[in-house]
Formats: sequence, structure tokens, C-alpha cells
Amino acid sequence: MEWTVKLKKGDRKYSLPLGARTVIMGVLNTSPDSFSGDGISSPKEAILKAEELVKSGADIIDVGGQSTRPGAEAISIGEEIRRTAGLINEIVKEFNIPVSIDTYKAPVAEAALSSGASIINDISGLKFDGGMAHLASRAGVPVILMHIKGTPKDMQKGEIIYDDLMGEIKKYLQESINIALKAGVHGDLIIIDPGIGFGKTVNHNLIILKRLRELKELGKPILVGTSRKSMIGKILNLPEGERLEGTAATVALSIANGADIIRVHDVKEIKRVAVMTDAIVRAHEDKCG
Repeated sequence: MEWTVKLKKGDRKYSLPLGARTVIMGVLNTSPDSFSGDGISSPKEAILKAEELVKSGADIIDVGGQSTRPGAEAISIGEEIRRTAGLINEIVKEFNIPVSIDTYKAPVAEAALSSGASIINDISGLKFDGGMAHLASRAGVPVILMHIKGTPKDMQKGEIIYDDLMGEIKKYLQESINIALKAGVHGDLIIIDPGIGFGKTVNHNLIILKRLRELKELGKPILVGTSRKSMIGKILNLPEGERLEGTAATVALSIANGADIIRVHDVKEIKRVAVMTDAIVRAHEDKCG
């Protein structure tokens, strides 16, 4: 995947080696109530975190200012922009790495793109804000379309029921793809995400990972984000800070089942897992002699 972003000081070309190896997206949260306990509050701390992600092998830095943990209350557009735009500007000046803005609000995404972001990561799959698809089209940047059942505030409340789990996820994502294409987003710039933990039970999440390859039917690269999530904590009975091994297991299985991009907090360790898994998944039978 290749694309060009217009910055204040000239254009910058980016590419992601999709298909050649697993792409690593490193998480940089600026929300103090981040579910994983990694929220960053000071600009200096955020730049140090970005530097750590780059040195650890991240291919993308995903910046978010609004927590999307279960039960999270929405913050104002102004506050979300304050938490993200300036930081993105500093990251882009300091590092030659694509930055994605994790938001479902078009004004926040627009401010981020103006500051140098080059990917939109929308947990609603373009369905919460009607302006997002047209913004992505005008900017000519990749857009990540995620499945969600409900909203962050209510998605894990009550009984979560699917009549056809994978069928409903595929239908939702196909609708999002159609919205993007209708707005003029180039088909080669669309990425899909099944939304692990976003309106799903633990068992739903496990089934999605087991049947992930079915999403290949949509013809788009697949991003999976399982890092430190509650399903790992519930299965292993561990707090957020002790879920590295559980995350590693989900990442390895995701790659084996067709994931092209993985979104993680612990880039250094999980990149090693991805490289090893890639070596197995991509081993050539004809080289065995």
C-alpha cells in the first residue's frame, strides 16, 4: 500500500509492506482513562513514547485522545483535538513514520490530518460521523474501518447477541466499505478490523480470531487489535499490565489466520512474535530440498 500526504513543508510518501510481512501499529494513548493504563498526559512523555515505539519497530503510530473502553463517556471535539493534533505535529517533525488518528469524529480527524497524520482509524467504520468518509476521500489517505455493535458507552452492557456472528460482522464491514467507495475513497486504501472487544463477549472474540480468515472474502487487508484486552484478562485472570503472553498468543493466531496488521502496546516484544510467526506462515515448501 502506497500513498502521498501533503505536509506544510512538502509532500511525504508512505508505504506499508502489506502481504510481504505483518505490519505493526504501535498504540499511543493520550486519554487519562485509557483501559490499558497507558494514558500519557505530558507532551514530553508522549514524544518519548513515540521514540520508543519507533525504535522498537513500529510501522505506524496510532494516536488517540478519546478512550473507547467499555462505558467511556465521549469528550468534546475541542478537547480531543487538544490532546492529539499538537502531538501528531511533533511526531511527524521528529520521525519519518505514518501516524494514524484514532477517532470517529471528522473534525478531530481533519485537525489531525492538518497536523501531519496520514491514516484515519475509525472504530465506527464511518457510521458515527457522516463527514468522515468524504474527509478520507479528499485527503487521499488510508482508512481503517472497524466493526462495533453499539457505542463505547453501551457496547458491553446487557446481553450481547448475534444470530450470525461472522455474517453480521462481514455485512457491517461491507456496508462501511461501500460508504467509503461511494465517497470516493480509493479501494486500495481501505483496511478492515473485526473490532475485538467492541460489542462482543469473550467467546465471540475467540470465535472471530478462530474464523478470521473468513473476512478475506471482503478483499481488504485485515487489522486486529487484541493487545491487553479484557478477554485475555478474563481467561488468564490477569490485570492489564500482565497480559503480554496472552496478547502474544492472540497475535500469533491472528497472523496465522490472515491478519495483515496488528495493533499493540508492547511493540518490541510483539514484533518478535510477529517476525517468528511470519517465518512459519510464509515458509516455502520448495526450499526444503
